[in-house]
Amino acid sequence: MAEQGNTPGGRRGYAGTWPPRTAAPVGGFAPSVRGAWPPFIETLRQWVRAEAGAGRRLPWVPVAFGTGIAFYFAADHEPVLSVAATVALALGAVALLLRRQKFFPVAVMIAAVAAGFATATWKTARIAHGVLARPMFSVTLTGFVETRDIRERTDRFVLRVVTMESARGPTKLERVRLSVKKGTAPAVGSFVALKARLLPPGQRGVANRV
Repeated sequence: MAEQGNTPGGRRGYAGTWPPRTAAPVGGFAPSVRGAWPPFIETLRQWVRAEAGAGRRLPWVPVAFGTGIAFYFAADHEPVLSVAATVALALGAVALLLRRQKFFPVAVMIAAVAAGFATATWKTARIAHGVLARPMFSVTLTGFVETRDIRERTDRFVLRVVTMESARGPTKLERVRLSVKKGTAPAVGSFVALKARLLPPGQRGVANRV
């Protein structure tokens, strides 16, 4: 509401509302949420353009590779190595074919994710080995001595198993750690045949020469 009249000094005065109705935002003085989206989206676009500049996309490839490794650890079950490797190779070939297209950066990132996933799968498959779940007695072993550890009371050594025979069936371990009497551990690199009592991890197996 506005009023207009003469002041005691003869000057005209004007009274009105503040702020003017045309300047008052909807909902009071709080900015409109809908009006805040366009500047935010434009800011994101500027960031994307800056990161998509020449020489700025290459550092994102290791990030995508690490993301693939993270996907591996988030999987519900162990992936099949052949499938993971095939998918990674196929996506790499697709990225190579699209090297002159505008979708090339996206293809490279997807291929890097697949490569990280396949690499983690391959690493796990490479170091996988059998683990003894229950004790085994009178096991006949042959193999090569890889390491030897001289202790105060006993000697220990790691045997890389070549053959393994037991009454429990065709169980096969790749390596076993054995304890023997002090001074009787075989030399590193020697081929030995022995009988042993094998225990699960955390316990030491005991070996006797055949």
